[in-house]
Amino acid sequence: MRLRRLLPTPAMVVALAALVVSLGGSAYALVVTGKTIRNNTVTGKDIRQRSLTGSDVGRDRLGAGSIREHSLGPVPSAFIAGGSSRFAVVTAGGLLVRGREVSATAHTAAGRYQVIFTTDVRNCAYYATPGHPSAAAPPQNSQVSVSLLRSNVNGVAVRTENGTNGAEVDRPFHLVVLC
Repeated sequence: MRLRRLLPTPAMVVALAALVVSLGGSAYALVVTGKTIRNNTVTGKDIRQRSLTGSDVGRDRLGAGSIREHSLGPVPSAFIAGGSSRFAVVTAGGLLVRGREVSATAHTAAGRYQVIFTTDVRNCAYYATPGHPSAAAPPQNSQVSVSLLRSNVNGVAVRTENGTNGAEVDRPFHLVVLC
């Protein structure tokens, strides 16, 4: 009878079991490795956004079908190599012969021109040279100077001169803008 007094009641056993489980927790761990996954069973929906890095994907495993290429921006070095420069080839009369990202050209006075590009060129470098729009030789004794057009952040002011006396004269030119 004395021994029966020391035995816990069924309610006490349940309470102790509940206490142990609540303090220790119950967890079941499932380890998934690459060997346990069958081919073509993991889809894009199964992968959390921004959780994969370049080292997680095998070389040359992702192509145009896997990547929305239109959403990618240019690689900085490819942007420069691919011709990030804006340019204009302008006649002595101020007409655009050819160019990239040019929205307008104007001949404003003798030897004075404006070239307006499609984007802001304030933080760019400008380079101009006298040059015939075709393969002909450039005009002799010519000088060209360039600056930002104060009235328009998309514009470049070009001034052409006679190299011997500095008089402003109309000359064809080639202008390059590098940003």
